Amino acid sequence: MKKLIYALFLPLFFNYSYSQESYSLTVKVNDLRNSKGVMLFILYNKEGSLPDEKLKKYYKKEITAISKNSSSATFNNLPKGNYAVFILHDENDNSKIDKKFILPTEGVGFSNFKNINLTNRPNFSKASFQINEDLTKAIKIIYK
Repeated sequence: MKKLIYALFLPLFFNYSYSQESYSLTVKVNDLRNSKGVMLFILYNKEGSLPDEKLKKYYKKEITAISKNSSSATFNNLPKGNYAVFILHDENDNSKIDKKFILPTEGVGFSNFKNINLTNRPNFSKASFQINEDLTKAIKIIYK
């Protein structure tokens, strides 16, 4: 009988504790200059991952459609911790950051940043924020 009780209730306990320790993050972007291409929403979870010009050091990535110059993505099952978000308005849908000289030719954005310049360059510690509950973040898109 004791084994039956464990078999029935132990999975519920682990499921409950797991669900309490994972969260969702919804990232929204508005005011895109057009609805061409796709949006890349890239999530980072460790120091040293930003900047990531080749888009290879990420924790999770979502590619979404654009409608009426806006887009959003939701990352689920995130453990409590520090995260940073990078977004790219990939107008030509080639999954890379296109540049002219050193500046991106497509729109980019980072969590916690309203503008980017040589003295205000993003890194993980500046762009990161704590997730310990379900969260929605709006990120400003920057075009140069």
